[in-house]
Amino acid sequence: MGNEGLTNNHINELLELDDEKANIRSYIGPILKVITILSLIWFIFQLYMNSIGVMDAIKLRGWHLGFLLVFSFIYYPATKKSIGKRKLPTFADLVCILGSIIVISYFLITYDSFVRERSGQNTFMDLIIGGVAIALLLEASRRVVGSGLTIIAGFFLAYNFFGAYIPGILGHYGFSIERVINIMFWGGQGIFGTALGVSSTYIFIFVLFGAFLKNSGFSDFINDLALTIAGRTAGGPAKVAVFASALMGTVSGSAVSNVVTTGTVTIPMMKKAGYSPRFAGAVEAVASTGGLIAPPVMGAAAFIMAEYLGVSYSIVLLAAIIPAVLYYLTLFMIVHFEAKKMGLSGISKENIPDAKKVLKEGGHLFIPLAVLLGLLFTGYSPLYAAIFALLITPIAAGLRKSTRMSLQLIMTSVVEGVRGVVNVGIACAVVGIVIATISLTSVGLIVGNNVIGLAGDNVLIAAILTAVISIVLGMGVPATAAYIIVVTISVPILTKLGVEPIAAHMFAFYFAALSSITPPVALASYAAAGIAGESANKVSFESIRIGIIGFIVPFFFIFNPHLLLTGGTIFEYIFAAFTAIVGGVAIAAGVKGYFVRETTILERLLFVIGGAILIDTTFVYNIFAFVLLGVALTMQFVIKKNIKVSNKDSILNLGDK
Repeated sequence: MGNEGLTNNHINELLELDDEKANIRSYIGPILKVITILSLIWFIFQLYMNSIGVMDAIKLRGWHLGFLLVFSFIYYPATKKSIGKRKLPTFADLVCILGSIIVISYFLITYDSFVRERSGQNTFMDLIIGGVAIALLLEASRRVVGSGLTIIAGFFLAYNFFGAYIPGILGHYGFSIERVINIMFWGGQGIFGTALGVSSTYIFIFVLFGAFLKNSGFSDFINDLALTIAGRTAGGPAKVAVFASALMGTVSGSAVSNVVTTGTVTIPMMKKAGYSPRFAGAVEAVASTGGLIAPPVMGAAAFIMAEYLGVSYSIVLLAAIIPAVLYYLTLFMIVHFEAKKMGLSGISKENIPDAKKVLKEGGHLFIPLAVLLGLLFTGYSPLYAAIFALLITPIAAGLRKSTRMSLQLIMTSVVEGVRGVVNVGIACAVVGIVIATISLTSVGLIVGNNVIGLAGDNVLIAAILTAVISIVLGMGVPATAAYIIVVTISVPILTKLGVEPIAAHMFAFYFAALSSITPPVALASYAAAGIAGESANKVSFESIRIGIIGFIVPFFFIFNPHLLLTGGTIFEYIFAAFTAIVGGVAIAAGVKGYFVRETTILERLLFVIGGAILIDTTFVYNIFAFVLLGVALTMQFVIKKNIKVSNKDSILNLGDK
């Protein structure tokens, strides 16, 4: 292959992004090689430091933030006017890049002295550097993540200074600028806190693994495999979207990435089959959002959850299995009921690929995923497992000529992976400002105590109030940042009322993930709307209706932690899964108004109420729920039989005439 992958034309191709990154600036000329080489340096540095290298955690986070800031100002323009192709960054971008290099270099050089010789006491220059660094981070956040999270971070930052002027329970004495900068930049609980630590380790490696796997041909293989599984059934294209997004979600961990990877195939198929653009876009958005909660490569927040809980990632992975199955099974049934209701058929046989041929030509692409799972469940850390799986991906892809990864494609994977890290990493860094403020001002404790005061000892009321807070805080914020913000308030509330810690964290995680389909800034829904050619708001609200089970599933494992495969026996796990699945399917039937035929209003209510009651595992409630569902099913089948008999008699009468 030689050096064919490093020509200007090829590098230009590397930097062409999909629709998800359409707001990113692209470059022409020699700067392309500089950016590509810089991406490769960061990739090698992170790979080395997360495998055999040794460095203080805080310094690794410093290096990581430095790369994040530089790439933010390289790729993301200050205004829409400079989105087009350029030979160099703008003057303002160069100033920001230089400023980022200066503040991070100062931090890395003086940090040991700050800790050991000055015992955490800041000099005037420390405060200047810290203030500039915070300003640069907020500007990077505005460009990369958007105004939503940046405004929230800015509000919390200001709250540290002006709390003394706020009356009531949310007021506080206020803190000096020296104290705030020390906590935010020089301390370990602010910008350089747990979230950025997870970004510099797990998130970077797993995002790169996902980029390598996608470019190995895995996404095409998944689409073909989904077609063979569900293509010919009623409403086949929509079921293909569910299957493909579920399978792709197991390695992607990004809702928007799933949409643009699988949606470009599935959304046009759904529209052609007879589904409305609104429904087609919503199905893809909801299915892709499930990728954040689908193991083994869940959203970045899952790694942060493992850190907060102090458990291995494999524990989180196991806990997510049944809820993820419940989420996708219910979505699958909603799609099925909609297809039956509309009288839609599947895809014709000649348009379905041969299953044996699909597995023969692409089955080897499962090898990296199998390696990842095998290493995780044999005791290796997620970092080592992901690094091994990443390195094996090009080797596994090379087993067949059709999927072999050239040097150009490997470089494409590195560049795409680095770009994917920037978005998540900046969110993790800026959300540290929010977390530090909540800790410094105790506002999380105050809100939590008041929610508990309103709810009393009622876990359901507390969970509902917590869900509302989570949805509000998660609006317009990326899922990872939403989880970190939500978890600081919601988890203490729920655990104080006796909810298992892992269940409380998963509760926060689900509502954070659902921010991808929750207006006003529903990123997954907006991406799907663009492909479907439909109004973003229409797709977003349809996504909430279709994905209603996502808002209900967290309540299932709040009251039934056995769904998370924790604290029970195998029988309890099986029974918990059974009741939850029955409840999910019943809710799907009620939402779509169809089971074996269209439902009456009474049947619809029975399905929804019966399914919702199965949230509680109390034996009496289970019996009551099954009675309600039994009545609904009896009405469905008896009336359907009467309709068939009536239709048969009508046909016979017509024959007699």
